[in-house]
Amino acid sequence: MSLSLILALAACALILANGISIGIAMGRLSRNGHAAPQLAERPPVSLVIPACGIENFTPLTLERAFLLEWPDYELIFCVADAKDPVIPAIREAMERHSAVSARLLIGDDRVSANPKLNNCVKGWQAAWHDWVVLADSNVLMPRDYIAHLMAARRPNTGLVCSTPLGSQPDGFWAEVECAFLNAQQARWQYVGEALGLGFAQGKSMLWYKPMLDAEGGIAALGAEIAEDAAATKLVRRLGRRVHLVASPFEQPLGRRRLGQIWSRQARWARLRRVTFPAFFTPEILLGILPPLALALAAAATSATDVSFSLVAAAVFAAVYLPELALIFAKNWQLSAWTLPAMIARDTLGPAIWVRSWLSGSFDWRGNMMTIGTETSELSSASASR
Repeated sequence: MSLSLILALAACALILANGISIGIAMGRLSRNGHAAPQLAERPPVSLVIPACGIENFTPLTLERAFLLEWPDYELIFCVADAKDPVIPAIREAMERHSAVSARLLIGDDRVSANPKLNNCVKGWQAAWHDWVVLADSNVLMPRDYIAHLMAARRPNTGLVCSTPLGSQPDGFWAEVECAFLNAQQARWQYVGEALGLGFAQGKSMLWYKPMLDAEGGIAALGAEIAEDAAATKLVRRLGRRVHLVASPFEQPLGRRRLGQIWSRQARWARLRRVTFPAFFTPEILLGILPPLALALAAAATSATDVSFSLVAAAVFAAVYLPELALIFAKNWQLSAWTLPAMIARDTLGPAIWVRSWLSGSFDWRGNMMTIGTETSELSSASASR
C-alpha cells in the first residue's frame, strides 16, 4: 500500500468519524425550542444558583429563573462576596416575583479548590427538596427547564445535565464561541452519551439529593478541580450513568473578544486534560486541519497529478456542510459568520490543545487558580479572601 493511499485513507477516516458524530447528534438532539414532554410525576425541586458579578445578560437570566412552569420549586441564589454587584440585581428580581419562593445566601465555604463549588455548598445544605438542580447563573432557562431535566431521567440515571448552547452573539468572536459550544462540544457530548460514556456538564446538573448525600454530599464534588468531572466519576462509580437533556439550554453570550475566547477555551481544555487525559488526548484530531493536512499530503505524494485546490475544497465541503446542516436542523445560532467562525475555531483548536499540556494560572472571577500537569489548586491568595 502506497504512502499516498495510507494518508488518503486516514483523512477519509477522520472525515467519516466527523460525519458519524453529526449523524448521532442529529438523531439524539431535539430542535432548539422543542417543548418538554408531559410528566406524570412533578416532584418539588430546589434550584441552587451560584452567582458572581454582572454579565451581559444577567437581568434576563435572573428573570427567567422566576418564570418556570413547575408546581413547586424554590430558588436559592448563592453569592460568595457580600460586596458582589450582582446582589442588588438578585434582590430586585426577588422583590418583583415575591410569589416565588427564593432566598439569597451570602458567604463562602472552602471545601475544595473550586470556587464555584465552594459557593454552592450553603445552597445545597439549605435546599428543602430531594431533587436539586445546580444551575449556573448565565443559563437562559426556558419555562419548561425543570421538565426537560426531569424528562431525561432513566432507570440507571445518576445525574442529568445539559451542555451550554451559545446564543445571541454580538460580533465575530462571540460567533466563534458559538462554534465551539454548539456544533463541536455539544455534539461530542451527545456522542459520548450515546456510547455509554456520558460526561457531566456543570451548567445544569439535576441531582437526587439523598443519593449524593450518601456519598459525602456536595463536598464530594471537590475530589476534582472541576465539579462536573468529579460528578462524572462519582456517578460511574455507583454503576449509574450521566444523561443529557434532549434540547440543550441556551447561554446568551453578547459581546466577546478573542482574548476571552482563548482564556475560556484554554481553561476548559486544561481541566479536561487533567481530569480525563485519555479522552482529551484525541481532541487534537477534531476540526478540519488534521484531515486537510492528511489529504493534501496524500495529494503531494500521489503518483498522479492531483489538484490541491480541488482536494482542499472537497475536504472543506465534507467537514463543514454536515455541520452546517446540523446547526440548521436544530435551530442553533446560524448567520453569515457561522462558517468563518467554524474555520477560526478549527484554527485555534490545535494551539489550545498544545497550551493545555502546559501548567499555568488564570483568574476565574476573581479567584486565581493553578492548573498543573497532574493536579490543580486554588491559590493561597484567593483562599485567604
